[in-house]
Amino acid sequence: MALTLAALVAERPLGLRVRAAEAGLDRAIGWVHPTELTDPQAFLEGGELLLTTGLALDETTSPGYIRRLVDAGVAGLGFGVGLSHESIPRSLVDTAEEVGLPVLEVPRKTPFIAITRAVSRAVAADEYASLVRTGKGQQELTRTAVGKGGPGGVVRKLAKLVDGWVLLLDSSGAVTEASPSARPFADELQDDFARLRAGTLVTVAGEYEVVLQTLDTRARGVLAVGTREPLDAAGQHIVNTAVSLLSLALEQNREHVGALRRLRSGLCDLLAAGHAELATRTMLSLWGGVPEAPWSVLAVAGSAGARRSLVDALDAEVAGDKVFFGESGAFVVALGDVETVAEQASRIGGLHAGLSDPVSTVEYPAGLRQAKQAAEAAKAERSPLVRFTEHAGRGFLEMVDSQAAQAFSDSLLAPLRHHDETGRGALVASLTCWLEHHGHWDLASARLGVHRHTLRNRMRKVAELTGRDLDSPGVRAEFWLALQVAGG
Repeated sequence: MALTLAALVAERPLGLRVRAAEAGLDRAIGWVHPTELTDPQAFLEGGELLLTTGLALDETTSPGYIRRLVDAGVAGLGFGVGLSHESIPRSLVDTAEEVGLPVLEVPRKTPFIAITRAVSRAVAADEYASLVRTGKGQQELTRTAVGKGGPGGVVRKLAKLVDGWVLLLDSSGAVTEASPSARPFADELQDDFARLRAGTLVTVAGEYEVVLQTLDTRARGVLAVGTREPLDAAGQHIVNTAVSLLSLALEQNREHVGALRRLRSGLCDLLAAGHAELATRTMLSLWGGVPEAPWSVLAVAGSAGARRSLVDALDAEVAGDKVFFGESGAFVVALGDVETVAEQASRIGGLHAGLSDPVSTVEYPAGLRQAKQAAEAAKAERSPLVRFTEHAGRGFLEMVDSQAAQAFSDSLLAPLRHHDETGRGALVASLTCWLEHHGHWDLASARLGVHRHTLRNRMRKVAELTGRDLDSPGVRAEFWLALQVAGG
């Protein structure tokens, strides 16, 4: 901490006495400068303790002299008595008291050099303490950055080192990392964030002074540091170190994420080329799990920006043992439990998804073709999702005479409709849901809100009323086409 006027007065060997503006003794002394000039403003930077014997001062000139010192921003005035003046001119003391400039009386026995030495020792000690604090802070930040803390650890450590709060913002101004209690300040900083293009911007948020500093990364990022008092030199050095470490960490993370995405896309290409065993073995080695087959394959089409946003979101949310995703040409492709992917795509907007029939690992190429065809259909229809089964059914129906198709549908579904009209069950709705879920009892019963045994009884009733075997893929296809005609 810098030496204050009060601390200097407290050094008894100097024998200093306060003669004016005692309330201002908390001012820090930047340096000491002895001069007998009546206007030393051109030689001052501000914050100095000025020493004079008043050779050119008297009762008339003293008031103007004090006001010039105030304009120069000096911390205080030390007036040596016993040489040109036995006592400090009364007008000088009165004016200093009026304008709030502390005046210290320096006795004849105290040489100015003694005051200079005292201040010099304090300045050197302060600079050393600042250097030690800077070095310690840099070491702690570096250990955090190379350890398991990552960018979040660096942000929290920086907040402790500067006794404030810290936010790490991405290119959109969204918070990616935050120290405790820092997030509420993000909204207040959005206008300042928008104005900042590069470098540093100092602003205010509540009772905090906030330094916004851009990171040296290809993707624009900003570090916001809020403190109750302006950062000192050590604090500024520590913040600069954090900026460098975060820039490096985020850039390395960017490269790491990019490498993983290229690897994912390569594995998708391996699956599409029929190398399922090699691809799944690699998935298991890198991500610790493989989605359980049979797989539903989802292909998502859209603009490059929208697809990139989807992949960014999936990187943050999706677990590798439940869902695997990657890029295949102009599509984002996912397999496994893909409902999360489809939901995320619908939230982003501008994306159109196609879902295949369930396929085994070796049937993935066929599933991928189905998903891509369905995605193209969804894009043409401006629909968020099209299932391949629906798409294929619609395509077949377009080749069949509409009257013949309607007659086939009415004939096949008539017993079920008659049964439902008696109020004894919902066979048509249950059959539709069961087929939509590819005969999966648990999923279909959960969607209908009935027990799976109830659903099994209903499907047995369908088979009994129609005289058809629902275990036959051909029969299921006929029922699905009939339901499509009825629903169209």
